[in-house]
Amino acid sequence: MEIKLARRMDSFQPGIFNVLDEKKNELLREGRTVWNLSIGTPDFLPEPHVVQALVKAASDPANYRYSLAELPELVRAVQDWYRRRYGVELAENELMAVYGSQEGLAHIGLALCDPGDVVLVPDPGYPIFEIGPFLSGARIVHYPLRRENGYLPDLSEIPAETARAARFMVVSYPANPVCVTAPDAFYEELIAFAEKNHIIIVHDNAYSEILYDGREGKSFLSYPGAREVGVEFNSLSKTYNLTGARISFVLGNREIVSAFRRLRSQIDYGIFLPVQHAAIAALNGPQDSVARNRAEYQARRDALCGGLRSVGWDVPDSQGSMFVWAPLPCGRTNSVDFCFELLQRTGLLCTPGAAFGELGEGHVRFALVRPVPDMEEIVREVDRSGILRGGSR
Repeated sequence: MEIKLARRMDSFQPGIFNVLDEKKNELLREGRTVWNLSIGTPDFLPEPHVVQALVKAASDPANYRYSLAELPELVRAVQDWYRRRYGVELAENELMAVYGSQEGLAHIGLALCDPGDVVLVPDPGYPIFEIGPFLSGARIVHYPLRRENGYLPDLSEIPAETARAARFMVVSYPANPVCVTAPDAFYEELIAFAEKNHIIIVHDNAYSEILYDGREGKSFLSYPGAREVGVEFNSLSKTYNLTGARISFVLGNREIVSAFRRLRSQIDYGIFLPVQHAAIAALNGPQDSVARNRAEYQARRDALCGGLRSVGWDVPDSQGSMFVWAPLPCGRTNSVDFCFELLQRTGLLCTPGAAFGELGEGHVRFALVRPVPDMEEIVREVDRSGILRGGSR
């Protein structure tokens, strides 16, 4: 029997991460050292009190039932955290838990738009920003993020007809992959733009706690009018090193939250209760590790970016997120080819910018997931390889 798949599957080819992983494993089998800076999985461990909360809850057989909704204690923990951290007051019906921001961003378009509706997504941008609306049948329109504009969208460049037609717009700062933050004035302009054109804003705030050089992470919801036009995703994955636990929150406009909850009730029975208890412990417990990890990420950034600049690769300092966005050196133009050559010659594995959109070409992304001594060794290996001088070893 011939199996016919949905036409949408034609859009999903083996990802660059899979291809790079195969090449990495090939080098490992050869006994080569590989420095994997391609995927943003924190190498820090969750705090012991968070693990203990999960283990204790997991030892209770009653916690293996469907949760169906957030525990009241979790709702209060999120409300208290947003109040302490951002000065934002949230009602109970203005928040809900999802299985990580990736899952939430993949599904929220099903509640917000119909097939053919316009959705604005950034280029370069994290792939799920586009994939989620695509799965809902939306018509994707990219808005450019250019270095000369500080990787901020120029809202005046969006044609008036497109703005009026747009159902929602995905925005994310600190931005993955371009590693910049946005000033207050941008959010004020964005909210006015959304109000004028009746566009819902979906803001991904996964990296609000990983900023550098004294920058202050903020919530989209802390700006006047934000709650009237949109929602925000915030994640425990990177802040508390709980990537595998899969728990994040969508917060803000109660009508959007209610619709999204109604949609997800058809496909989900709630977050596993032991994970909810771990999240409560993380949000309510000591926050020392958040500042400590931020300082370590900055030290790694300094070692990698400053080190590469010292050997001839002009890599700007990341402003935020756990990544570094680097223009290709030495007049190179093909990010995929450069990534494979870099891996072969140095053992350094990074992500080609082309994986993040058309305007990502000409760049690579590094994840700050190795300690400072490793970053220093990586810089030495890149320098020794001669790749920055166009030579061979």
